[in-house]
Order: sequence, then structure tokens, then C-alpha cells
Amino acid sequence: MLKVSPEINLLSPLSSAESTRDHSYTIWMKSLLFNGCGCTIFDSNGEIVYRIDNYNMKCRSQVHLMDLQGKVLLSIRRKKFQIFEQWEGFRWSVSGDRMREKPWFQVRRDCRILTRSMVSCHVTFGCDHKAKKKFYRIIGFPEKSAFKILRGENQLVAEVKRKQSSSGVILGKDVLSLKVEALSQIDHLLIMALVIVYGLINDKL
Repeated sequence: MLKVSPEINLLSPLSSAESTRDHSYTIWMKSLLFNGCGCTIFDSNGEIVYRIDNYNMKCRSQVHLMDLQGKVLLSIRRKKFQIFEQWEGFRWSVSGDRMREKPWFQVRRDCRILTRSMVSCHVTFGCDHKAKKKFYRIIGFPEKSAFKILRGENQLVAEVKRKQSSSGVILGKDVLSLKVEALSQIDHLLIMALVIVYGLINDKL
């Protein structure tokens, strides 16, 4: 059976030693379940670290991000308003038996009228949407299957692109490469959650 790589602690910010190098993941926008919908995320050693599995059909209102063994780490719920779309991320308890009541983060998609050719989202934490000190942004161009996650206005945190083989061949649109920058206090679980939200926005899950 595949094992979760012990190379890094995926549930907490990286230590100072670990933050000195970038980390790479492969995202396969397919479920491991036959006829299921979801995605599977591999680390640089080719081992599964995260997965999402919807058993019957696509369900954009709520998805659960799990580890290899099926333990739920995070739930993402969708809220829809007249103009804006919003998603909320909820952590689960350490034992994985209950979801916490208050959202860990919110992702609000900017008005489509203003950004027709690209996807722009604002990420805040807690319940204060007006907080200015700590926020993330997601900027992407759906037709290119590529997007960036920024901290603050312009600090690059992670980038997703179409994956290339070692010989330079670009793989299918459902196989992506995620690079997380070597920065301190970066929670990889949060980055994975934002990647999933972007997939939900673009109907990839």
C-alpha cells in the first residue's frame, strides 16, 4: 500500500529548515474510485498525500479533503450570492470525527463582469472579511489550466501549471504540477484547499 511521505508535516507550517527548499506535487484531477469524481494529489516521491472522492456524481456544494487512509482533514462548502461566489473551509478535529463550527478561511470570487478573461479570488481568515493584515489571492486563466496563489498583494506562494514529462512532453489537462515556494509559515493543507476551491470554481471536480 502507498504511504504518506514523512518528508514534511502537511498539517502545520514548515519549520525553518524545511522552508529553505521548494516542494512539488502532482495533481491528477481524477478520483481513485471507479466512476467517481474528485482528485488525487501525489508528493515528489509519487506517493499519495491527499484525495477527494465523490462516489456518485459531481457535488460542488461540499467536498471533503482526505489523507490516503480516508481521514477527513478539511471540508469545503459553497455559498452562492447574486453576484459573488464564496467557499468556506472548515478544519476537522485531530481525531477526524467532527467538523469545527467556525470556518478556517473564506474564498470569495471577484465579480465576473470585471474579470471575464481570468479568475480572481480573495481569501480571508476567520469571520472578518475586512481584515487587511492577512489574506491570500488566487489569480488564474482557466483556458491555460494555470493559476497562482499569492500572499498579500504580490508575494508568490504557489503556482499550478500543466505537468511536463522529463522529456518535456506536456501531459493531459487533468494532470497538473503544483510548486509551493520555500517560504516560512506556509501551511500546505491550506494551499491544497485553495487548489481544490479553484478546481470547484472551474467545474473540474
